[in-house]
Amino acid sequence: MIDFEEELKKFKPSLEVEDAEDAIYSRDLHDMNDILMEIMREKENAR
Repeated sequence: MIDFEEELKKFKPSLEVEDAEDAIYSRDLHDMNDILMEIMREKENAR
């Protein structure tokens, strides 16, 4: 049987996950609302 407590003690996240996490958190990500508002502003300015 697997000893989950022992396995959790040995767990170390992979470097790829940590690198990806740093890249994601360091970016200024826009949500869907930001994108839609920008599209609407562009449409208004095009008229």
